Amino acid sequence: MIYGYIRPLYNDENCEHQLKQLQNCEELFRESHGFPKKREELERMLMGLQKGDVIIVERMFAVADTTRHLMELLKLCEKDGVTIQFIKEGIQSREALSLELPEILEQLIAFQSDIVKQSTILGIANAKEQGKSIGRPKKSDENIKKAISMYHSGNYTLLEIKNETGISKSTLYRYLESVEGV
Repeated sequence: MIYGYIRPLYNDENCEHQLKQLQNCEELFRESHGFPKKREELERMLMGLQKGDVIIVERMFAVADTTRHLMELLKLCEKDGVTIQFIKEGIQSREALSLELPEILEQLIAFQSDIVKQSTILGIANAKEQGKSIGRPKKSDENIKKAISMYHSGNYTLLEIKNETGISKSTLYRYLESVEGV
């Protein structure tokens, strides 16, 4: 049996790209969310596997959330006589790899990068839902005006301006450019 597995990812929230890649699957398992916990469809698929089955995923990150999770899945599939095909990486779990170390590292770096991107996007979305502000807090308008005034007076050094207002040199110059550019 050929199974496909997809889940919402940071750059494929509706799984459209993954669906295009997994057209030859006899049964498709689709998660309703992209979070690492409570992946019920993955569990359901893994529980029904039999020797000789094939799991096709668009890329490593579609099925695993960490390097350890990926290794556990590979060991489980090897034990059960199941092959996992990773389309993007062009790798099958039951084939001897002819990749050289730089190629393997490149695949692992891409996998780790996907992990970071997914968790960052989910974290930002979660923070926004809770009403938290995202990003670096802005300096108060009062401090900015004071820093600009001190700078234009010519009586203060950049260090004195920073100590008095908390506005760094680069921030001060950025605000000066925006005021002068208007």
